[in-house]
Amino acid sequence: MYIHLGSDITILRSSVVAVINLEAEPPSGKTVTGFLKNEDEIGRLQYTSEELPKSVVITDEGTYVTSLSAQILHKRLLSKELH
Repeated sequence: MYIHLGSDITILRSSVVAVINLEAEPPSGKTVTGFLKNEDEIGRLQYTSEELPKSVVITDEGTYVTSLSAQILHKRLLSKELH
């Protein structure tokens, strides 16, 4: 099954490795900032919206910064329907 992250971006649910809640873990931390910088440098970072980022979705194929909350993404990951 697939999960819609915003705009035209849909990912395979089974490819999700992690979801980082940016509302709880601000990207000022060295770990998150360094990871996002590295993903951007190697061309794996993609923004799904121009809105305020609320979470980061890490997959096998890339990393997505999205305005969807981690709670919404969690519900979509558990749901059997396409969201």
